[in-house]
Amino acid sequence: QVQLVESGGGLVQAGGSLRLSCAASGGTFSAFTMGWFRQAPGKEREFVSVIRRNNLGTDYADSVKGRFTISRDNGRNTVNLQMNSLKPEDTAVYYCAATQVTWSTAPSQYKYWGQGTQVTVSS
Repeated sequence: QVQLVESGGGLVQAGGSLRLSCAASGGTFSAFTMGWFRQAPGKEREFVSVIRRNNLGTDYADSVKGRFTISRDNGRNTVNLQMNSLKPEDTAVYYCAATQVTWSTAPSQYKYWGQGTQVTVSS
């Protein structure tokens, strides 16, 4: 059973930065494709970014391209999301997720989820 714990959320002004981290335990971390998703109040959970197992590629939602960067450290079992130039519309609960599917941006393909961390961007 894989367990995921996010950290690093908080309140930041528009234009600011935050770095989210997700610590994994209970599985072979390097074998999982890791994703970040977010969910704003009243909205569906949406894809933010994904990084393949063994660092074999990344992808981003159009809304965050050029501002967010995903990375992973297989030695420390962590995946990070560096968020720059934050906008009020980035406000949401951010979730880390893991899948054994090679590549997916669909939440339904991810079996393991963290509890989420709140990111609030003020204007």
